[in-house]
Amino acid sequence: MNPSPSAAAPVPGTGPDATAADREWLERAIALSWKCPPSQTAFSVGAIVVDARGAVVTDGYSRRDHPHDHAEEAALRAVDPEDPRLVGATVYSSLEPCTRRASRVRSCTRLILDTPIARVVFAWREPEIFVTGEGAEELRLAGRTVVEVPDLALRAREVNEHLLR
Repeated sequence: MNPSPSAAAPVPGTGPDATAADREWLERAIALSWKCPPSQTAFSVGAIVVDARGAVVTDGYSRRDHPHDHAEEAALRAVDPEDPRLVGATVYSSLEPCTRRASRVRSCTRLILDTPIARVVFAWREPEIFVTGEGAEELRLAGRTVVEVPDLALRAREVNEHLLR
């Protein structure tokens, strides 16, 4: 887990539209995806959980601690699901949180829904290469605010180009 950013850290947005702060945090999540050990069978994804004041609660990236780790899973494993900092927090993920997994029972969407995290911001919709992704819809149906920032999708795809050929 990274230490909290300085007092000048951008405060996450709260609504359905991406703010400049949201874009900055999402860029940081995309940068984390480059730390992922390479894989031919899984996407490289970065995720950061930021509290309502703009402090990093936790972060993670795919395959950080285990070959089957997803980014949101690695990040959320480091924090109690009832941690009060998660109330009003935002998850920034380079890829839409998964709803189905081939490697584990609980999806990243389910892990998020098991917390009071209010908002999810992501860059790239999950392509149907490994499983069908419906994370954004499932999160919205559960009452969470979901913000897609598609103009950053190409940046999130770069680390995964080998899977898209």
